[in-house]
Amino acid sequence: MVTSTPSLLRGTPVVPGIAHGAAVVVRTEISPDAVAAFDGSAYADVDAALAAYDAAAGAVAEGFVRRASGVTGDAAKVLTASAGLARDSGLRGAVRKHLRGGDDLLASVHAGVEQFVTVFTGMGGLMAERVTDLRDIERRITAHLVGEPEPGVGVPTTPCVLVAEDLAPSDTAGLDPALVLALVTERGGPTSHTAIIARQLGIPCVVGVAGAMTIAEGTRLLVDGASGAVEIDPEDAEARAAADAESRAALATWNGPGRTADGVPVKILANVADGASARTAAEAPVQGVGLFRTELSFLNRKEEPSVDEQAAIYREVLDAFGADRYVVVRTLDAGSDKPVAYATLDGEENPALGVRGLRLSFDNPGLMDRQLDAVAQAAKEAGTEAWVMAPMVATVAEATDFAAKVHERGLTAGVMVEVPSAALLAHRMLEVVDFLSIGTNDLTQYTMAADRMATDLAHLTDPWQPAVLQLIAITAEAGRQAGKPVGVCGEAAADPLLACVLVGMGITSLSMAAAAVRPVGARLATATMDVCEEAAEAALSAADPTAARDAVRALLL
Repeated sequence: MVTSTPSLLRGTPVVPGIAHGAAVVVRTEISPDAVAAFDGSAYADVDAALAAYDAAAGAVAEGFVRRASGVTGDAAKVLTASAGLARDSGLRGAVRKHLRGGDDLLASVHAGVEQFVTVFTGMGGLMAERVTDLRDIERRITAHLVGEPEPGVGVPTTPCVLVAEDLAPSDTAGLDPALVLALVTERGGPTSHTAIIARQLGIPCVVGVAGAMTIAEGTRLLVDGASGAVEIDPEDAEARAAADAESRAALATWNGPGRTADGVPVKILANVADGASARTAAEAPVQGVGLFRTELSFLNRKEEPSVDEQAAIYREVLDAFGADRYVVVRTLDAGSDKPVAYATLDGEENPALGVRGLRLSFDNPGLMDRQLDAVAQAAKEAGTEAWVMAPMVATVAEATDFAAKVHERGLTAGVMVEVPSAALLAHRMLEVVDFLSIGTNDLTQYTMAADRMATDLAHLTDPWQPAVLQLIAITAEAGRQAGKPVGVCGEAAADPLLACVLVGMGITSLSMAAAAVRPVGARLATATMDVCEEAAEAALSAADPTAARDAVRALLL
């Protein structure tokens, strides 16, 4: 047992806000006694053992699906992906191989999962994020086999600060912000599943906190989601948390539209995944949708939906915003960590750098054509303005070809800036498209050559990195010179401090989870454009993300 813990721990800040409460330390081990009592010889043969595995894996997958049906947006996405991974035929094949090799069922499950962990870790990038999911699935399957309840985060009965080594999507997706005051994890980075869902829920969050698991159950913590500090048994914590809660409550009264203190307009938009999340987002003070993730509706489809089927799905989102707001539709961003059965390739050595996003249409142009037809049909039926953008665009030729297809259908064409080459060529991209949208998650990963889930590299996958900010500034300046809009739809847009920096660079729209809309809009309303430009200069001049945050905080707070 650890007998002492430093009075101050630090990690990577993810969701701003100050929270004070008792620590609930999440441990996900299955009872050693239950595992020891498991009788692997009870199965008559390999087929019987495999049938038990199938039943357990099916139960785990069904559990993920049930949780997904109760949430929306990113939470639904990651739970649906976990359900698919639990049912994965490749994982089942690995378990069967080890059973035939003479291993008992629990050993075969572990070996099969480890085989995939090695593969995903070697791939890096987005696939490495799924290692946490794999470990979670193994624990849940094992629990079913040995007769234990599935492990994971219980339902807190009193407000608390949740502390864990890492949290699987199945743990974070169902959290109640009224009871979970903050999240602190020892592993993970600013674009991990935990971070993304924490932003969606508006829960203060710090990840990559070395030593977090030495914190004793019940310890009073003060978590600062803006600075990344986790204070142990701090003085005046209740007063500081109360002051922050009062400030956050004041921010909640902001009702738009987005503009700086001196009246410069900034469009505040929502990220959505389906009709349900769109209807929720439409109730927020947003001017439309900056990112409609179309692929999330098709993760479980075995066959490509027809144009009419797709149009019906898209229309749900468009109908939610009507004729006075607009929706930016991202074409199929499948591949890497979002496999779609009818579109993506199997067996790529490095899917994060492989055939994903727009690249799927190179050998299958009909895939893109049918999706654009469906978007055009839905927009016409709904009477809602639709902009369409392609992900993973790397060259001007790709942007030119895509824009031509979009314009043929009477829609507004744009591309995402996720690949550094697109940022460096932004001025030329804007010669052929109508707008640009920066996806900061992938832009950061590709710029810094750092796996988004590698805790040891969390400082590199921070969107405040000077190199990332320089690429954003280049892109924004290209938009200013061309007189065309440049938005940010990645997780960086949900950071109120960074939002001011982005606007100071020339970004014209910010798109985020609905929970972040009011904090971001309210923060922008307190800063003039001159101050935002000073903040941008300070951030761009800083040596590292910490110095950048400190410099901007000194200007704005």
